[in-house]
Amino acid sequence: MNESSGPAMIEMRGVTVAAMRDDSLAVVEGVNWLVLPGQFWVVGGQQHSGKSDLLMLAGGLMTPAGGDCRLFGCETASLGEGQLAERLRAGFVFQGGRLFDRMTVTENIALPLRYHQNLNSAETALAVGRMLELLELAPHADVTPANLSANWRSRVALARALTLRPELLLLDNPFSGLAIRHRQWLLRFLDQLWRGHPWLDGRPMTVVVTTDDLRPWQSPDRHFALLHEKTFVPLGPGQDLASHRHPALAELMAEVLDNNH
Repeated sequence: MNESSGPAMIEMRGVTVAAMRDDSLAVVEGVNWLVLPGQFWVVGGQQHSGKSDLLMLAGGLMTPAGGDCRLFGCETASLGEGQLAERLRAGFVFQGGRLFDRMTVTENIALPLRYHQNLNSAETALAVGRMLELLELAPHADVTPANLSANWRSRVALARALTLRPELLLLDNPFSGLAIRHRQWLLRFLDQLWRGHPWLDGRPMTVVVTTDDLRPWQSPDRHFALLHEKTFVPLGPGQDLASHRHPALAELMAEVLDNNH
C-alpha cells in the first residue's frame, strides 16, 4: 500500500452537496471524508445518489452548500484564479468524457497544455505523443471523438486528464459503456498509476472513482464508501467489506452475493 500520513488531498467536514442542476437541492448531507496521499477510494451508489455531484465538489469544480471542503488544504468555496495551481494538481475524468467533437483526439489531449503550460509546438507535440502511446491511442490520433466508440473516447478523456501529470485523479463512473476488455485494461492501468507508473517516475498517484457496481473494484488495498439516502457511509478498507450488512452494499454487489448462495 502507498498511503501517506501527509496533508489530506481532499477533506470534507459536515459538507452538504448540492445538485449540479439545482443548487437549492441537497443530494448528500453531513459528509465527513478524508482522502490521504496514496489512497485509492471507490465510492459506490445507485443512479441519482449524488456520485457525480460529490466528485465535482471534491475536485474543486463546485462549492459546498454547507460545511467545509478543502482540496490540497485550500477551501473549495474560495478557489479562484489565484489557486489555479492547486486545482490543476487534480485531474478529472467526466462520465462520458465531455470531449470536443470538432477537435481531433490529439487536439483534445493537447488542450490542458495549451491553456496551462507555456510550451512551444514541438514540446506540446512531444507531450501529447507520449500520452497517445501510453493509452494506446496513436492509431486514433487524427480521428474526432464522434467517430470513436465509447471505449476509446473514455481513454481520450483519461489522457486529457493526465496530460498535466496530476497528483490526484478523480474518475466519475469510468466503467460506464465500456466493454469487458477495456474495463480490465482500465483497472490495470489505474492500479499502475496508483502504485507508481514508470511514466510518473514511480510517483504514486492518489485515485478516487465513483461507481454503480462495486464488484470489479474489490481489493483489500482500496478504501470504500457508499452514498445512500443522502448519506455518505465510509466502509473502510476492502478486506472489511464482507463484514458490512448495509442494504445499499448488498444492492451494489448483488450478483456476487447471489453467487455465494
